[in-house]
Amino acid sequence: MPNRAARLSCAITIVIALCGCARSGRNELSVPGGDAGRGRAALIALECGACHRIPGIPGARGTVGPPLDGFRERVYIAGRHPNVPDRLVEWIRDAPSVDPATAMPDLDVSESEGRDIAAYLYR
Repeated sequence: MPNRAARLSCAITIVIALCGCARSGRNELSVPGGDAGRGRAALIALECGACHRIPGIPGARGTVGPPLDGFRERVYIAGRHPNVPDRLVEWIRDAPSVDPATAMPDLDVSESEGRDIAAYLYR
C-alpha cells in the first residue's frame, strides 16, 4: 500500500497548491480602464440592487442574486467561472452568453461600463 499512500500524498499536495494559486493575487485584481466611481453610478442606474445586496449602493438589498460584498476575494463568478477581470467584465455585460442557465439578464452595457462596474466590485 505504500504506492497508494504516495499517490494520496501527491494528490493532497496538488490540491493545496491549486487552492493557494487560485487565491493568490486576489488583492491585486484590477480592471484596466475601469473606474470604480463610474461603476458605482452604473450599478445605481442599472438598479442592480434590485437583485443583489451591494455595499455602498443605496437601497441595494436584493435577494434574488448573491450578495456582492467581498467580490474580489471570490475565486469563482457564479460558482463556476474564474474570477478574473476580463471574465467578470464579460459576465457583467452578458451573463447568459457565458452561462445560458443563469438567471442574470443580459445587461446590454458597453465594454467601458462593464469595466467600471468590475472595478467597483474589485475595490
